Amino acid sequence: MPKRFAELSTPLVADACVRLGVPLRAAPAGIVPVLPGRRVAGRALPVRHYGSVDVFLEAFTTHGAPGDVLVVDNEGRRDEACVGDLAVLEAEASGVAGVVVWGLHRDTSDLREIGLPVFSYGAHAPGPVRLDPRGAEALRSARFGKHTVDAGDVVFADDDGVLFVAADRAGAVLDTAETIFRTERNQARRIRAGETLRDQTRFAEYLERRAQDPSYTFRQHLRRIGGAIEE
Repeated sequence: MPKRFAELSTPLVADACVRLGVPLRAAPAGIVPVLPGRRVAGRALPVRHYGSVDVFLEAFTTHGAPGDVLVVDNEGRRDEACVGDLAVLEAEASGVAGVVVWGLHRDTSDLREIGLPVFSYGAHAPGPVRLDPRGAEALRSARFGKHTVDAGDVVFADDDGVLFVAADRAGAVLDTAETIFRTERNQARRIRAGETLRDQTRFAEYLERRAQDPSYTFRQHLRRIGGAIEE
């Protein structure tokens, strides 16, 4: 999975989900990598944070496997950072491939030095001062925005954001993403060679047909001619 994603991107995966009718489950806008240019793909290792790092340590001990991506549900809080250098070092030592946080991180300079891909809303100096009662779902699932993520999901993350795809659909999604990638790279090459995107997509033909049939959409047109831009 990581090897196949290495030449792709979350926009391509998102477009593939739309094309296949796979639920498009994206993290809220604003979740970004601590180190730009890092990407990660792997099975979700979900945890719900209640104020203590013990839930991370338990997840690594009882549920984790090399290549997993730790998915941290901190309810999108902006008043505390729930992941720092020690938690990320321990994740790395456990074989975790990356960390995505619905919330904030801290120890930014240390995280950059560690180099493990970490995604969050950003940095905040204070850590938790609370210790809430732990729920039964602590190690079973994580909420991330409006979505619920569990071990049956695969995480894809890069500079454009974070996506969650059911593991049993991930292969088909990557197949389609690769097809879209090849089509778009060819279109980009042709633009650089002087053939405009309007010419490639027979845009004048699209406008003429739309004038005759106002319900005819550009996406229908692209699918008819084998193009790829929007999805």
